[in-house]
Amino acid sequence: MPSPASPHRPRTILHVDMDAFFAAIEQRDRPELRGRPVIVGADPEGGRGRGVVSTASYEARRFGVGSAMPISQAWRACPGGVYVRPDMERYARESRRVMHILRRVTDRVEPVSIDEAFLDVTAGARALGPGETVARRLKDEIRGETGLTASVGVATSKLVAKVASDMRKPDGLVVVEPGEEPAFLAPLPVRRLWGVGPRMEERLARLGVATIGDLAALDPDRLERRLGTHGHDLQLLARGTDEREVHADSEDAKSIGQEHTFGSDTADPERLRALLLDLADGVAARLRAHGLKARTITLKYRDESFRTSTHARTLPTGLDSGNDLFEVISALFAEVHRGRKVRLLGLYASHFAPEPSQLDLFGDEGTPSAADRVRDEVARRFGKGTLTRASLLGRRERRNPSDRPPE
Repeated sequence: MPSPASPHRPRTILHVDMDAFFAAIEQRDRPELRGRPVIVGADPEGGRGRGVVSTASYEARRFGVGSAMPISQAWRACPGGVYVRPDMERYARESRRVMHILRRVTDRVEPVSIDEAFLDVTAGARALGPGETVARRLKDEIRGETGLTASVGVATSKLVAKVASDMRKPDGLVVVEPGEEPAFLAPLPVRRLWGVGPRMEERLARLGVATIGDLAALDPDRLERRLGTHGHDLQLLARGTDEREVHADSEDAKSIGQEHTFGSDTADPERLRALLLDLADGVAARLRAHGLKARTITLKYRDESFRTSTHARTLPTGLDSGNDLFEVISALFAEVHRGRKVRLLGLYASHFAPEPSQLDLFGDEGTPSAADRVRDEVARRFGKGTLTRASLLGRRERRNPSDRPPE
């Protein structure tokens, strides 16, 4: 159900982001690591290791070490750091504690990954107080109950709240008042917008765009001529307009899914394949954010005559990889599609088992989900869409998919 906001009652959205989560847990539990550069990730093997950094403490970040960096590069930058192999079961327990604290405030909590979430507290403003009051309460309760710090952004939209939470890390709190969104965003680099990765940043630079304010001020017709409808969407974000809802994910989730209705019915095999791949990556990312693997994969299919059917396959082992989900959903699609025009496709995952699957990121070379883990970390740091499969470039639908919460 949408939050009861209106033109007279702006939404109050919080983005809560734990500070250097994995490294902070290690420093909390091992006092001898406090104040030292801690790098959680693969074994560096004296600079010869394979794999990547998961999280670096703020002391390590002063040496230029960051998430998703190759571990060999991290070793060269900080050979005197403390390198720690991850303990995902312990991190997942702490994540559940944090999410429980957030859900005591509101049931409108959307976890984005193991260490961050959006909250919509619009409906509780009378009882809870303004967004800044709620944010301070959450920060105090997280610190008091877990010994960890969180940075919080408060705004009227998910985008601005996310950007705000990154501004004063660690242990930060930034509030963007209603109406101040364009001025807040304007001086920031355009890459801070969701949907602006390195390639898009280069294309915008050729238009003279370096900051979000530059993009907001650009002539809309010129932007659309160069970037199509995607340029229009980016300019709305640059002006602080982001109407996406916070989708509450139940702790007792039975399924995680995503679906899309085409603007016009299509039988184009390339468009259909691209959408299936996009859906597979999206659902897989949400599975990993919840620390889950799904054994049952379901395709929802609606053709041009509005006939809707579902087809499922249950597997002996659980999946959380975009490639694996795409393989299954493609097979299901091939079984039901007979060249008709398609109106809607959806992918749903169910029959979950909790798995410490993020360990794959730090394992041997060739681990199947390593690329997915890096993509998750880059998306967490820089926003969804920063990394895109080469096969999807230029083929993504202009869409606002129904990112269905677990049911």
